[in-house]
Amino acid sequence: MKGSINLGKVSGIKIKVHWTFLFIIVWVAFVEINQGGNLQSVLFNIALILVVFLCVVLHELGHALTAKHFGVKTKKITLLPIGGIASLEKIPEEPKQELLVAIAGPLVNVVIALALYFIVPVKQFLADNLTNILENLNELSLANFLFYLFTVNIVLVIFNFIPAFPMDGGRVLRALLAMSLGRVKATQIAATIGQSIAIVFLLLGMLFNPFLILIALFVFVGAYGENKMVQQLELLKGHTVSEAMLTNISLLKPNDTLARAKDLILSGTEKNFIVEQDGTPLGILMNADIINNINNPNLLVTDVMKTSFKEISSNDKLRNVLSLVELHKGQFFPVLDTNKKLIGAIDMTNINEFILFQSKLDY
Repeated sequence: MKGSINLGKVSGIKIKVHWTFLFIIVWVAFVEINQGGNLQSVLFNIALILVVFLCVVLHELGHALTAKHFGVKTKKITLLPIGGIASLEKIPEEPKQELLVAIAGPLVNVVIALALYFIVPVKQFLADNLTNILENLNELSLANFLFYLFTVNIVLVIFNFIPAFPMDGGRVLRALLAMSLGRVKATQIAATIGQSIAIVFLLLGMLFNPFLILIALFVFVGAYGENKMVQQLELLKGHTVSEAMLTNISLLKPNDTLARAKDLILSGTEKNFIVEQDGTPLGILMNADIINNINNPNLLVTDVMKTSFKEISSNDKLRNVLSLVELHKGQFFPVLDTNKKLIGAIDMTNINEFILFQSKLDY
């Protein structure tokens, strides 16, 4: 995610904070000053926000480390004003594994809340009448700080178990449904429920809290995206790269010029090209690089081509290649046979076309 500051690593997982996180600090300070607060109360509230987001990091680490137990890596954890996001390479498809990964985060908050319950005199806080409780909580004390932290962790547990897919509660729901209905149908149901709840969040956000609008957008778009992804993976199941790859492609040699590449673009529909020698790919010549350098048409493609690229085997499973291609959208991938010889290419456009045909056939 662009504009993120690296805070370090935990168990090989990068912890990042997005620059927009500063908005919540500024907002908290603004609200406190607007309500007549002083420097001490502002610092108290900012400290509380920072410790709460430390709990959020621990929550996301709960997901990440549980996923790691099942062989799923997590690239990073990013802190945003609306919370944290653990960027898992994939979600375990085994329902029981997904269930454990989903509940691991909220369970971390349960453990934190239980620890604070025995540290903070919670019963003493709640034994008094409401008026006295509110008056006591106005004091800037360590006991109040920890009580607020206890309360926030309880709220995080309750909030995260709302069945708004793809939030934790929604993933729990999907995992439970998948045990009897299968992953595709379970995802459709969970996504529909999640998007319905997102609409409720949107309405509540417009009336009470604008942060709920951001959460609503995250839930709605996330549910749609993951439902689409699961359906695509199902359509690609059992198919290999050889079934979807481009085979009728124009190849360039290292000593070809950009003028040659321009002629190929204008005379056909190809935009990107593989540069090869004796059946071995040496580089990828992208359309943008051709256009940016076309004022020098005699420039050799070897001076412009990208030499850092990923090769794909024709026997690779398409569903596995989809995640790679999506991660590098706009890229062009050479396809090699079992003898490591170039036989074609593949990109996101090709895979999308294959998915479209498969959806019509399955329909």
